[in-house]
Amino acid sequence: MRPAFPDIWHLRLKVGPQALPVFEEVFERFAESVTMFMEDKSGISDGDCDWFLEGYSRTPPERARIVAALAAVAAAAGLDVPALEVERLDNVDWVLENLRDFPPIDAGRFFVRGSHWDGRCPVGRTELLVDAGTAFGSGEHATTKGCLLMLDRLARRRRFLRPLDLGSGSGILGIAMAKMWAVDVLATDIDPSAVRVAAINARLNHVAARFTSVVSDGYRNPELKRRRPFDIIVANILAKPLMRMAKDMAAHLAPDGVAVLSGLLDWQERMVMGTHERQGLRLKDRIVRDGWATLLIGR
Repeated sequence: MRPAFPDIWHLRLKVGPQALPVFEEVFERFAESVTMFMEDKSGISDGDCDWFLEGYSRTPPERARIVAALAAVAAAAGLDVPALEVERLDNVDWVLENLRDFPPIDAGRFFVRGSHWDGRCPVGRTELLVDAGTAFGSGEHATTKGCLLMLDRLARRRRFLRPLDLGSGSGILGIAMAKMWAVDVLATDIDPSAVRVAAINARLNHVAARFTSVVSDGYRNPELKRRRPFDIIVANILAKPLMRMAKDMAAHLAPDGVAVLSGLLDWQERMVMGTHERQGLRLKDRIVRDGWATLLIGR
C-alpha cells in the first residue's frame, strides 16, 4: 500500500530584491514556511537575476485574502502588485524526491552527504551526514555552506569551548562544531519538529552525547541563560529576526566571543550590521555566495 503524505500548497511571487522584505511579511501570515531564492540568468551572481519569494502551506490558501494583503502592502510601499502563483503539489514523499537530487557537498574541511550516498568520505575531511528535506540546513543552500566555510576559517585560528547553534534547523552547524572541537553544543530552534530532527542527526553523526537540542523562541529558553556566555554563536536565520535579537545576542556572547550571522541577502548586510554595531559588535569577516552573505562579528 502506498504511504499517504499531506498535500502541500505552494505560493510564489517574482519580485525585485528590494521588495522581498515587504511581501515576505504577507507570506508569513499565510504560509507555514517561507523562503526566497535567486535565479541567475547571466552566469555571475551580480548580473541579471530574478528573485522569487515562496511559501508552503498544509492548508488550502485563501487566494483573495492573500491578493488583498499583497495589494495593501504594495500600495503602502509604492510598489506594483506582483502576480501570485498558487499550486497544489502532489502528495508524494518530498524528502525522498529531494534525496535523489542531493549529491555530496564540499565546504572547506566539511564533506556533507545524505544517507542515500554510499561512497567514502575523502581522507582528512570531517563528514556530516544530513538528509535533505528533513529540516532547513542540508549544506546545499548558500547560507548553510557559507556558515560551514566560516567555521572552517575560524578553526584555523582558535578552538571554541561553548558553542550555540541558534535556529539550528537540521542541526548541521551544531554537529559540525561538536565534531570539529569535540565540545558540548547547545542547539535551539523555534520549531519542535526541527529540534527532533537535529537530535536524530546528532545520533547519526555520533555526537549525541555532546549535543543538546531544545525548543526556544530566540533566547527565551532558560537553558541559554544557564549556559551563557557563549564564545561562539551561529545564527543562520533571516535578516529581520537577526536584527530583532541583536541585543539578546550581545547579552549572551562572551567578551572575546564571535558570532556567525547568515540567512541575509548581501544588500541587507548594512541594516543587519547597524543593529549589531549599536550593541558594540563589529564586522570581522564576511563570505558572499550567490547573493547571500555570511558575517563574522565580535567586540
